[in-house]
Amino acid sequence: MYLFVLIWLPGKVRGAFPSKFWLLCGMKYDHIFDELEIVTDPFALCELRGASDLGLGRDASATLHYILSGEGEISLRGRAPIKVSRGMLVFIPALQSHALHSFGGNNHPIPECKPAALKLASLMAGSEHVESGQLTALCAHVTVGLRGIRDIIDVIREPMIENVSSPSHMRPALQALLTEVSNPSLGSRAMIRALLMQCVIDMLRKRLTEEGDAMRWMAALADPSIWSALKVMLDEPGDPHTVESLARHVSMSRAAFAKRFADAYGSGPIELLRDLRMRRAGHLLGKTDLPIKRVADLVGFASRSAFTRAFEAKTGQSPSDFRASRKVR
Repeated sequence: MYLFVLIWLPGKVRGAFPSKFWLLCGMKYDHIFDELEIVTDPFALCELRGASDLGLGRDASATLHYILSGEGEISLRGRAPIKVSRGMLVFIPALQSHALHSFGGNNHPIPECKPAALKLASLMAGSEHVESGQLTALCAHVTVGLRGIRDIIDVIREPMIENVSSPSHMRPALQALLTEVSNPSLGSRAMIRALLMQCVIDMLRKRLTEEGDAMRWMAALADPSIWSALKVMLDEPGDPHTVESLARHVSMSRAAFAKRFADAYGSGPIELLRDLRMRRAGHLLGKTDLPIKRVADLVGFASRSAFTRAFEAKTGQSPSDFRASRKVR
């Protein structure tokens, strides 16, 4: 089987990815792609008429934006703005506050979001004129996990950006996605999930060839020992994990485990654990009515005050303000 893979894979993907990439590291990630699952909240069509901003806050799930018309930028807290224009697909990681900004003229500077099916069908049919300079984007909250493991993609730390305005193998999938969202019918939910999966896999595997920090988590999954420790944290972020307990879980010394984890993931396990706890807390605050003290308990904090300090440091909002902002949307 190993000899077969060496001969067959480079020819299969020649012209798309370097054969060296597939020979050296491609197969060790195949099991990850095989196990991916995707869930999305309903899509919205966001319109920014004229020069205007649409704040999108800090969501507990990642956000996907597909720019349909106009020019502008996505501003993120503590990061350089991302210039966007028609045909760009932008993936914003969980709990990253951001805003869409339109560079349009001064006419009707009123942003709005509404269920996509209400207007996307007419836009695609050409029956509704798009104002000059109007920024229009198809937006959705997205969670990608592995079978049995939740929120695996939320360990991505950097936005992913893809420009499909020029000829791209992603364009047919995105066009089909627009059709399904604007004209939902029998099987549309399953089809949308499959098309989104295709787009996300394309974005992920392209970045694997670039070996950037955004894909450090994939290297961690490819190491059986590190993956075993990461799985424990992903499954139960509220448990009292320590470097020592995680090292014991994978039968390694503390020093060896800490170094191996940092080499694979780019940071220590406790730093990652804090991020996972905040992401889970954001989900519980936004999707449940559990008391904040109970949320703090579930994500591993002994007191509400310690949890509040940590949550504010991560998101810029108190837990109560974060919950209130989710309810008014």
